[in-house]
Amino acid sequence: MTKNQIEENKGNILIVDDTPENLQVLSATLSDRGYKVRGVINGKMAIRAARSGSPDLILLDIKMPEMDGYEVCTQLKEDPKTSEIPVIFISALDEVLDKVTAFQVGGVDYVTKPFHVAEVLARIEHQLTIQRLKKQLLDRNTELQQEIIERKKAEEAAAAASLAKSQFVANMSHELRTPLNAILGFTQVMSRDSLLGHENLENLRIINRSGQHLLELINDVLDLSKIEAGIIGLDERSFDLYQLLDTLEEMFQIKAETKNLQLRFSMQANVPQYIKTDEKKLRVCLINLLGNAIKFTGNGGSIWLRASVEGKLQPAESEIDPNSRGAEQYLILFEVEDTGVGIVAAEIDTLFDAFVQTEAGKQAADGTGLGLTITKKYVEIMGGKIGLESILGEGTSFKFNIRVFPAISSEITVATLQRVIGLEPDQPVYRILAVDDNQENRLLLVKMLQPIGFELREAENGLQAVELWESWQPDLIWLDTRMPVMDGFEAVRQIRAKEKPTGRQTVIIALTASTFEERKGEIITAGCDDFVRKPFQEQILFDKMACYLEVRYLYQELPRLPVGALRRYCVNEKPDSFFGGLLAQMPQSWVQELYDAANDVNEELAIQLVDRIWESHPTLAEALKDLLADYRLDKIMDLTQSTLK
Repeated sequence: MTKNQIEENKGNILIVDDTPENLQVLSATLSDRGYKVRGVINGKMAIRAARSGSPDLILLDIKMPEMDGYEVCTQLKEDPKTSEIPVIFISALDEVLDKVTAFQVGGVDYVTKPFHVAEVLARIEHQLTIQRLKKQLLDRNTELQQEIIERKKAEEAAAAASLAKSQFVANMSHELRTPLNAILGFTQVMSRDSLLGHENLENLRIINRSGQHLLELINDVLDLSKIEAGIIGLDERSFDLYQLLDTLEEMFQIKAETKNLQLRFSMQANVPQYIKTDEKKLRVCLINLLGNAIKFTGNGGSIWLRASVEGKLQPAESEIDPNSRGAEQYLILFEVEDTGVGIVAAEIDTLFDAFVQTEAGKQAADGTGLGLTITKKYVEIMGGKIGLESILGEGTSFKFNIRVFPAISSEITVATLQRVIGLEPDQPVYRILAVDDNQENRLLLVKMLQPIGFELREAENGLQAVELWESWQPDLIWLDTRMPVMDGFEAVRQIRAKEKPTGRQTVIIALTASTFEERKGEIITAGCDDFVRKPFQEQILFDKMACYLEVRYLYQELPRLPVGALRRYCVNEKPDSFFGGLLAQMPQSWVQELYDAANDVNEELAIQLVDRIWESHPTLAEALKDLLADYRLDKIMDLTQSTLK
């Protein structure tokens, strides 16, 4: 065999034949065709050669002394080392029974002597091709098995990471919501004090609103994984846009004043007051952008929030809510502009990525790097886009638009303006058991419920709860789910197991700080009648007890038009952002006259000035007339003074 033939080896073949001439002919023929050939003259040698050399194929004669080809093949197939080697029988026997026997003992083909070389070569190549394909298939199968193993490992690691993340989120939810429950709860308790002055009452309301905002931000951070998974959708509701902007202006005004910032809200006159979209997501977007603007604007700077109608959309363009197709839509543009430090151009491309902060943000050592990420995702969920322009050292302008549907005032759900102050007479004394390992939360329940007329007792873990239930038999249990010694789930199971089937069942309502909605099923399955998520509003507690115990309450009507406060509840008064854009369109001389009239407390002159613009600017004139009807010359003076500046 030449060097080239060795290099071009097409396969290793073992020839077994007791006739040397046949060996020589086959060996020479196959060697010339590029095969590496080895020959033996009996069965025992064939078995040894096959075990030691591992040929790719065996050509096996049948009739041989001592051990025929059938026995050789049988032993080869019984040995794991040689069982996969294909065997082609070559024999002068041409009876059907001979061929059947050859296949029964494991042969893959049968060539009858005298043979044609071309036929033998074709059958050899055919079997070797099958072997190559089989090997490729086995190799690929091995690779796939390894990939499956690696994938299972990756899935197990991902599942472990997901479990760790879920446990972290659950723990964070509990740790953050628990103190917030006390903060928000005690502001409600303190606001009941009839001796509380108006200023302190308003301070409590600001604390409560800020706490509610903090709770929403906590929920957003905890739900970021759900946002990324695409399972947070659009919660469309009708609301008052003017009221939302007015509330935000009030919220940020104190922060702006501490840095001597000019905070201005303006809105085009054609922006609808009542709209339908996701109010919570819009509020979060504006709060994130306004918060950043105040954070990165130095003392004496300015911040503007502008709202305008970018255009109307055809009904067919609706992509937000398929059920709302056919309804008219507006594209409303919001812009938050500041005169702050600005953003380096190289940082703009990654600004909306999670946990990314600008150099200015890192220096401020404030924030999580999630605000703009959440804002962008929320804007996209609301059918809009967000972008920004920034000049380093001069300021930044964020702009985003959203799709909204017009709404009417009758669709707006107005918060109740009455408060529970006691129980109606001729009712039993209801026994309420407050179970929570957090002392502040237990105290909050006592402070909320005891003054109304409920009898309260406390337990700091599930074991105490079960013991008190047995000795005191409460009508209703407010039960925390996460506690030491014995958690709420085990406590409710033990109570339910001890209750008599024919007796009165104690109402058990779980108090949970979990952010996961799926916990509801677990809580109900454990035996609770209902659950309330922390932090809770006192009205929710009263409503639940009315539902399950049929409690009847005495109510106090809250004032609807407090003078000089709670302007968001005033029916006729519009927010400052409403007037800003309209007054800016008026001649400066007319605005100056109106300011002078208000400053001089000249109501008659102010009415004349408003009447003068009635035909040309009816929207502004009507709003100013409402202020005059409420004797709000003070506000007219503030509004005109801001415009003149």
